[in-house]
Amino acid sequence: MLASSYNPLLVLLSLFVAILASYTALDMAGRVVTAQGRAALWWLIGGASAMGLGIWSMHFVGMLALNLPIPVGYDVGITLASLAIGIGASTFALWLVSRRELPWPRLVGGALLMGAGVAGMHYTDMTALRMNPGIQYNPGRFGVSIVIAVLASGVALWIAFRLRRQSRRVRALRAGSAVVMGVAIVGMHYTGMSAAAFPLGSVCGAAHTGASADWLALVIIIVTLAVLAIALIISVLDLRMEARTALLANSLAAANKELAYLALHDNLTKLSNRVLLEDRLTQAIRTAEREKHRFALMFMDLDGFKAVNDVYGHHVGDLLLIDVAQRIGARVRQQDTVARVGGDEFVVLAYVDDPEDAGTLANALLEVVREPFMAGGHELRVSTSIGIAIYPGDGGNQHDLLTNADAAMYHAKGLGRNAYSFFEPSMNADVHQQLQLVQDLRRAVERHELVLHYQPKFNAPNGPIMGVEALVRWQHPQRGLVPADEFIPLAEKTGLIVPLGAWVLDEACRQMAQWQREGHSGWSVAVNLSALQFGHAALIDSVRDTLARHALDPRSLTLEITESTAMRDVDASLQILQRLDAMGVRISIDDFGTGYSSLLYLKRLPASELKIDRGFVRDLAHDTEDAAIVSAIVALGQTLNLRIVAEGVETAEQQAFLTRLGCHSLQGYLLGRPMTAESLSAAMA
Repeated sequence: MLASSYNPLLVLLSLFVAILASYTALDMAGRVVTAQGRAALWWLIGGASAMGLGIWSMHFVGMLALNLPIPVGYDVGITLASLAIGIGASTFALWLVSRRELPWPRLVGGALLMGAGVAGMHYTDMTALRMNPGIQYNPGRFGVSIVIAVLASGVALWIAFRLRRQSRRVRALRAGSAVVMGVAIVGMHYTGMSAAAFPLGSVCGAAHTGASADWLALVIIIVTLAVLAIALIISVLDLRMEARTALLANSLAAANKELAYLALHDNLTKLSNRVLLEDRLTQAIRTAEREKHRFALMFMDLDGFKAVNDVYGHHVGDLLLIDVAQRIGARVRQQDTVARVGGDEFVVLAYVDDPEDAGTLANALLEVVREPFMAGGHELRVSTSIGIAIYPGDGGNQHDLLTNADAAMYHAKGLGRNAYSFFEPSMNADVHQQLQLVQDLRRAVERHELVLHYQPKFNAPNGPIMGVEALVRWQHPQRGLVPADEFIPLAEKTGLIVPLGAWVLDEACRQMAQWQREGHSGWSVAVNLSALQFGHAALIDSVRDTLARHALDPRSLTLEITESTAMRDVDASLQILQRLDAMGVRISIDDFGTGYSSLLYLKRLPASELKIDRGFVRDLAHDTEDAAIVSAIVALGQTLNLRIVAEGVETAEQQAFLTRLGCHSLQGYLLGRPMTAESLSAAMA
């Protein structure tokens, strides 16, 4: 037999190629599985070609590592046939591991077919030498090489199937598995090579007509490594692009989900918005009509929310709305719908069996909203007014139900707020009238329909006049003179009280400046501030600019705020009042005795005057409790060095009693009714 030896460098290169080919095979298996449509087919073709070339190259380089003492060459046609066998076996392997399942019978069958293909590729390569006489094989070693080929194929298929899904650890596992597979493939190859024996005098028939072994190894290694590297680079780039595409798709899906949520929910409270409410209402109408059921639609509006918003700021107001939404949601059933349809307006769609159930739920909602809230470090108290419309009696469609529930809510507010009311047909006329009044009020300032009446304030007991209180009236073109108690609540609810109050302040200061120029230098004018005005950010600048515009001494202006407004947020009120006091403006605490102030806070306020509420004065001569309260207020004012003004004086007995107690000023119909500036000037002439 011819003596043979192996080139160690080529042996190592064949092992490296086997490991790289194994890793490429594992990676291609993952790409075929994750790809879809035509992309999967192209990955199967490309991956099988790269994998087959790698395995074939390993075998061929291993054969080139064999040194024989005769010239050696390789038949090109047979060599290409062996390459085709390798690519075919690789195609089968990638197709098999890309299946959804790989049961043991299929794995065994696949191992036998792929093992036969790998062995066939190897021994076909050996025939490309065209040895004469032919190569003699050791039957035992030949059989062992076939067994190794089948076992290596089975292990390779099982590993490829297990590691075909992408994960964080899969690349490291693939690298370790590629080493095991590469060693197995090399073991099969060199076992098969050891089974071959070349008789003495053998001649290689392809030595002169086939490809030369001198340069073939280098070309095959370079080409194979390039192909495998390109395949892996393309795989990595495609995987990254796929990951980015998946990330983008997930981001778009999340964005679409978020947009869909935002389109149907209120961004602040996370409740349903008007769009989702209308959809739920449509479904409720269809279901109720089909199954002959009833449901209730409740329209809720918070009482006192605008004052909270203006006094404490929108941030605290938003926190309050969130808490209110949570309380409402906790009181209704899961199948009911709670929606926020406006600033402080909520709607509850509740499935009820009869109106009594709706009344029970409304009572529960009134109770939870009435309980104190903690928002932004402040204890807040609001209430709610609820209007209830029942389907089908109070409306057969969305619009009618919402309109009628809204009308019932306004009726509940008219009852004194913190109440609920069922819809009645007569309510619509009242609501339309009220809405029209709001629209007219918006234009009243522009059309100069507002007028000021002035009620004189007298030094006790009979004068002289020491000042006036400005009282706004509305000279409506159709309704005539509208009293303040009819339109001021509307102005406060709609926020119109701020521009209306600014006009009152400006007109009162203008008129007082004119009276002082006419010789009434000792007079002052008192202007009432609502809670919204008092908490408005522009109040200080508005007062300062108005005084400057009319060149009026700040001491001639008294701003009256109610005791409840002053005590709502003592620290904030103190800052505002101190800035007004520093300006020279006088402060009067109006309706004193009706609120919840304490001496601790009252003495901190820079007020110069206490005004006794007319409710205590009205029954002064007949109610000993009212007399005791008034006496206490006067004594308190004297202790704090405050002027005491009593309003609502209508009888001589009241006048005498208040003077005797020590009131400094009196105001009421007994002494002088509210009148226009012209009438007051004429009366004083």
